[in-house]
Amino acid sequence: MNAWYVYLLECRDGSLYTGITTDVARRYAEHEAGKGARYTRARPPVRLLAQFPYPDRATASRAEYAIKQLRPEQKRALCAGAP
Repeated sequence: MNAWYVYLLECRDGSLYTGITTDVARRYAEHEAGKGARYTRARPPVRLLAQFPYPDRATASRAEYAIKQLRPEQKRALCAGAP
């Protein structure tokens, strides 16, 4: 069984995008190629800020929701503390 990841991207306009996937590198490449989420098609990513592993999709989805509720400065602080 594959691990799931919550990841945060910084977009060209300085905004942050949060998503989940089982393969962060593949998903980032999709975002860069304009085949990712609608949000990143309009605001291409410039870098991956952090990724956090979770044992299953349900746990990753709950974490993604919780992170999306944070203010941008809180998200950046979370990323700064990420390994």
